[in-house]
Order: sequence, then C-alpha cells, then structure tokens
Amino acid sequence: MLQRKHLSLTYLDMAPRDPENAPVMIMLHGYGSNEKDLIQLAPMLHEDIRYISARAPHTLDFGMFGWFPIEFTANGITVDYRAAEEARRQLIAFIGEIIAEYHPAGGRVFLMGFSQGSVMSYLTAFEQPELLHGVIACSGQLPEKTLPAEPVRESLARLPFLVMHGILDEVLPVSKGRAAHEWLKENVRDLTYREYPVAHQISQSGIELIRSWLEERVQRIAEP
Repeated sequence: MLQRKHLSLTYLDMAPRDPENAPVMIMLHGYGSNEKDLIQLAPMLHEDIRYISARAPHTLDFGMFGWFPIEFTANGITVDYRAAEEARRQLIAFIGEIIAEYHPAGGRVFLMGFSQGSVMSYLTAFEQPELLHGVIACSGQLPEKTLPAEPVRESLARLPFLVMHGILDEVLPVSKGRAAHEWLKENVRDLTYREYPVAHQISQSGIELIRSWLEERVQRIAEP
C-alpha cells in the first residue's frame, strides 16, 4: 500500500495482483477521520479491485480531516451547503484524475463512503452518475437540499446503490438511512438497503454484504 500525493488529493493506493485495467473503488472517510480508516477493510473485500482511499481536503486537527464544515447543534448536524458544493466539485475532479491515471475497467469507479463520506458519494452520484459503477453509502444521509429533480435522468436511475445503517447510531440516527431508502427506492432501479444492530460503524455482516455486492457488480463489468 502506497501513499500518493501527486494528484489533487492525498490518497492511499492498494493495488491488486493484476492492476492492469482493474476495477477501482474510491473510499471516502467520515468527518474527523483520514485516509487510513476505510482502507483497512480492503483485504476483506473483492481481491481484484484497486482501492483508493482519499484524504478529505480540510484539516480539522492533527490526523483529522473533513470534506466540508459541519456543526453539531441541539437540533442535529447542520451543513454548510456552499462548502459541500465546492467539495463535490473537488471530488469529481479527483475522480477524473484517478480514471485518467489508472484506466479502470469500464472507465468508471465505485464509490464507498462512510458518514460524511456517504454524503459526498450521494452528491457525486447526483451530479455525475456517468463516472460511477455504483455507490456504497454507510451510516450517512441524503443531502436533501441538493436532491436532483424528479424524474431523475436515466444514468442515475440505473446506478446501483448499497445503503447500510446502524439501528443504534447516535451520530446519524437510523431515520437518516431510512429516508435515503425511501427516496432511492422511488428513483433508482438497483437498490440494496440493510440495517444492522450496531452504532455509527460498519458491522461484520455489513462487510460481508459489501463483498458479495461487489462480486456481483464486478462480474457485470466483465460481461460483454
């Protein structure tokens, strides 16, 4: 595993045995974490994928980063939507750089986000679904103020989504996952939604589901 800095975001790169045109997954950590977080899951997932774990651009504290500023209030988490839009533009540019650098199978990438990283995954999918093979959103929430107009365009409607949430989550309550489920099931054709008896985390059962979900969709890429 190597740390890279020559593109617009710092990232960790874990390549498979055969990296030539391998499928690529870009991993987006949560608020206050860093690129060393989700990459730990890579050995438990699909072995033929190249895993790129990106560091969010905003430094919060030593070793802590965020995609855009948020505030924790008595009424919940508030979002700076202008900053979130700038983060979306920066991430979309980074995805383009990764595609140009590694030439992934099918010319697209998978996105996997946790918490605020899930928000970034949704934001990207709504703006540029053509860049993606699929989205895995763990313990996140829909960016409600930036939902695309309905009916959504065809490239988003056919994009696969895997959404998971912990029933005991006190950071982003499970109601956030259920709201995402309700919107997505009305607007996309390939949706998998699961809840697990955990807090703000990814369960072992969730990791196993991610692996099997990826195996099926990587196979679709390989089909003529």
